[in-house]
Amino acid sequence: MFEFNIIAECPVTGARAGELSTPRGVIETPLFMPVGTQATVKAMSPLELKELGAQIILGNTYHLYLRPGADVIAESGGLHRFMGWPEGILTDSGGFQVFSLSQLRKITDDGVEFRSHIDGSAHFMTPELSIGVQERLGSDIVMCFDECVKLPATEDASRKAVERTLKWARRCKESHAREDQALFGIVQGALFSDQRAECAERLIEMGFPGYAIGGLSVGEPKEEMYRILDILAPVLPRVRPRYLMGVGMPDNLVESVARGVDMFDCVLPTRNGRNGNLLTRAGRMNIKNAAYERDFRPVDERCGCYACRNFTRAYLRHLYKCGEILAARMCSLHNLYFLTDLMKRARSAIIGGSFPDFHKKFVSSWQAEDI
Repeated sequence: MFEFNIIAECPVTGARAGELSTPRGVIETPLFMPVGTQATVKAMSPLELKELGAQIILGNTYHLYLRPGADVIAESGGLHRFMGWPEGILTDSGGFQVFSLSQLRKITDDGVEFRSHIDGSAHFMTPELSIGVQERLGSDIVMCFDECVKLPATEDASRKAVERTLKWARRCKESHAREDQALFGIVQGALFSDQRAECAERLIEMGFPGYAIGGLSVGEPKEEMYRILDILAPVLPRVRPRYLMGVGMPDNLVESVARGVDMFDCVLPTRNGRNGNLLTRAGRMNIKNAAYERDFRPVDERCGCYACRNFTRAYLRHLYKCGEILAARMCSLHNLYFLTDLMKRARSAIIGGSFPDFHKKFVSSWQAEDI
């Protein structure tokens, strides 16, 4: 029920434009997926997400398992109906949150014993439970339960996490039964080239319809992330989608597309938007700065989002200074539109044969500092 077709490819960089066919329709890649941690993309309605061009969003297994519970969502008719989003949904396995949010966790080959960050209650997450929760949620793409080590990691600690990730991937594959869901394997290995390549090769032997790259964008220099992507590009199957987890900075997205990545997600656009930090084609903008008090231009004059079509920098700054909810909503909407549109423009450049020029122009104009 799932098929990935590459319709255009850049011979210079390896960037791909693809179509991922799912039971809910065709998803065009490369793409950015807004993050809906608790069955909602913060401050956004499903209608707004649809209008800004989102094709698929991400739900969080860890959070939904704890609250309201997979059984509640299943009883409602599944996650799509529960949150009023009829388009694609990808759920992560909960592994990253178990390791990053939970206190007093204990990791064994069987699974992870942890305490909820909400109420301190004890839980034991296994690969089988993670898959069972995701099956009850009814998402379209589900992820294997994996172990993500913190960086910097020793070679031995990373090796143990890779071996456990591979064992859990096999258990996830054996327990996953829903044919209307695609199960992706996750490549781990920290910043060790040999471990990354080996993990990918052994996952490929198991056979998954897609492959995610985890454990990056967690504080390492971006050059190290690009190095790992360069290593994995010739190893991962060409005819399977590649998903780089947790990456949302515009320059990281464009550089990763140039290395053959198809899918991305990150909380950055909504988290930054709630704090008045905006993404533009020239770089980042802090709308709360005094310089925008009498600036009656849109945030980005080349942006087609609702906020840029209707409001000025001065007005958005005013809203923030007054503590109005509309400020966080419009800035989040703008950031989500920006990343969604950026991937659409990258896709058009790949199809049109101009991606190397698009890549060069974007990287040269983007500024990581506030403009």
